[in-house]
Amino acid sequence: MQTLSLAPHDLAARLLLAIGLAVFLGLTFEEVYKSERRAIPGGIRSFPMLTLAGAMLLLIEPSHALAFVAGLPVLALWLYAYRRAVPAGGATTSMMIPASNLLAYVIGAVALLQPPWVAVAVTVAAVLLLSTRERLHGLIQTVPRDELLTAGKFLILIGIVLPLAPRQAVTALTPLTPYGLWLAVVAVCTLSYASYLLQRYLPLSNAALLPALLGGTYSSTATTVALAKRLREGAHPQPAISAGIVAATAMMYLRIGAVIAVFNLDLAIAVAPALLALSALAGAIAAFEWRGAARRRGPALVLAPRNPLQIPTALVFAVLLAAISVITVWVRGSFGTGGLMTLSAIVGLADVDPFVLNLAQGGITHLSDAVLCAAVLVAASSNNLAKAGYAALFGGAAARRPALLLALLALVGIGAAALYAAA
Repeated sequence: MQTLSLAPHDLAARLLLAIGLAVFLGLTFEEVYKSERRAIPGGIRSFPMLTLAGAMLLLIEPSHALAFVAGLPVLALWLYAYRRAVPAGGATTSMMIPASNLLAYVIGAVALLQPPWVAVAVTVAAVLLLSTRERLHGLIQTVPRDELLTAGKFLILIGIVLPLAPRQAVTALTPLTPYGLWLAVVAVCTLSYASYLLQRYLPLSNAALLPALLGGTYSSTATTVALAKRLREGAHPQPAISAGIVAATAMMYLRIGAVIAVFNLDLAIAVAPALLALSALAGAIAAFEWRGAARRRGPALVLAPRNPLQIPTALVFAVLLAAISVITVWVRGSFGTGGLMTLSAIVGLADVDPFVLNLAQGGITHLSDAVLCAAVLVAASSNNLAKAGYAALFGGAAARRPALLLALLALVGIGAAALYAAA
């Protein structure tokens, strides 16, 4: 326990802050619990008194806080006696009541020992938990059990696996570390998970292209395949499908830029003009296509979101990233820059994220940012050609227009890559 060494004016300010926070907590507590039942311990007068009691007991013996600790069983006995004294049915058994009284007792000590923002943050969090009681309990009916499992998987990825990953390289075949590899997995999963939550819980029935945009944030390839299949079903006008497919690709460029920025800000700044220009071009094409769809009535463009957080999928992504890193180093050493560009085109046909993440994390060294930008754009353009093929495969002749638009974006991207390579 630290020793208090506060100037008189600072001590007074912190005590006033603690009292104000206790009053704030007491107001919320009474609004929630004492509007109908008065026989409940705590409130706008009790909480400031508890706060002052905790602060004074701490000031009596601040080095080990023995007096403050001794006050805890006294508070517990008081709450127990109060509960026993209230007639049956006159009080509630909610754990929030003793927890709120305990927090009021602790606020004074926290305000004296910690920076003011800590006491403010704790009190505000408590007030939000109290005031949103009905909404939070309503989540039980809103959030299915599978969503809790999904959130648990996300916490496993970022809270258990990532901190345990070694930060030193384990092989000379690649400069990437296990920590860097898993951090890349976490970055991609976080972006995909956020998109998944928005798709699942936002009202998208009248949101025009928003489902396709969110789908592109998750996976433009999966979105392209899903929308191309709609063409065979004939449920949507063709311009709406074309707009959705191109809009998803517009988000792909922004996604690539965001992922690169997490690991290599200089490279992200260097490639940003090309990615933003390509995204703007794709967005303009999507808007033009959507104008044609707006003239025809059809069902809303809705995409069923898929859970992106599967532990086996994350492991496969990490292995794929490591393999691409090793292959990239070997290709660069054996075939030079030309070999790297060829590899960019090949890996882009499958998944652009592992290759881009490898470049952003320094998976290949001794190359200028211009060459790395060219490699990123070649991979993205190759991915657009692959999506054009998927659109034609799953959409048939009706998907000819979106396939051609994706091929056009691929050609523009290759031209931009050539400009970077020549710089």
